[in-house]
Amino acid sequence: MTNPPPASAPPPYGTPDQPRLAVRGEARLEVDPEIARIAVTVAVRGTDRRTALEDLTRRNAEARDLIRSYGDAVEKLETGALLVTPELGRHGRGERVRRYHGRVRLAATFSDFTALGELSTRAADLELTSVEGPWWALRPDSPVHREARQQAVREAVTRAREYAEAMGAELTAVLEIADEGAERQEAWMATEATRGYGGLAVPGGEAAPALDLEPQRQTVYARVNARFTMTRPQL
Repeated sequence: MTNPPPASAPPPYGTPDQPRLAVRGEARLEVDPEIARIAVTVAVRGTDRRTALEDLTRRNAEARDLIRSYGDAVEKLETGALLVTPELGRHGRGERVRRYHGRVRLAATFSDFTALGELSTRAADLELTSVEGPWWALRPDSPVHREARQQAVREAVTRAREYAEAMGAELTAVLEIADEGAERQEAWMATEATRGYGGLAVPGGEAAPALDLEPQRQTVYARVNARFTMTRPQL
């Protein structure tokens, strides 16, 4: 007794009685940033190795103490690249050191933007110190990403239903939701100030001049591909 042949899989393109419908759902949200980052780089240059190292240690401590003085406004403080290198003389024989260079890069993340402008100017006022930023961003686990993905799915369902209704049909089932991923567009640049946040008072002295920084709004994208089945169109 032979076994019956296996049932063939339904065609991927559907049938006249149960057509398949493929659409894309997209969402684009613009929201205020949740965090801001700046980079503070302290540098030294000198002819004596020990003195250069001592100066680098002192200036690094001054920059760290200044950033930490803003308390809870600073969410995270990290040390990035460290460089200490000798510069050799261009003339003469041997490995004669002309001077020593050193720098340390600090990265600070802020959740309270009221301190950002003042700290930036105070850090830039330190000896041989440069400041970069701010770079505005959302947190990786921000609920905005979830909202964008859900909105993209709802948009896909709405679009598919509109296509089906245009042919006198109705959606019957969803076959697939393919996530193309939520792409977060971060603008890694400072924005020109039009209105900003006031600086904090400095205990025991006059307040440093604070930059008015305008947080740059963040754009969050989400895209999904969706496939549905629908009833027989009324053509």
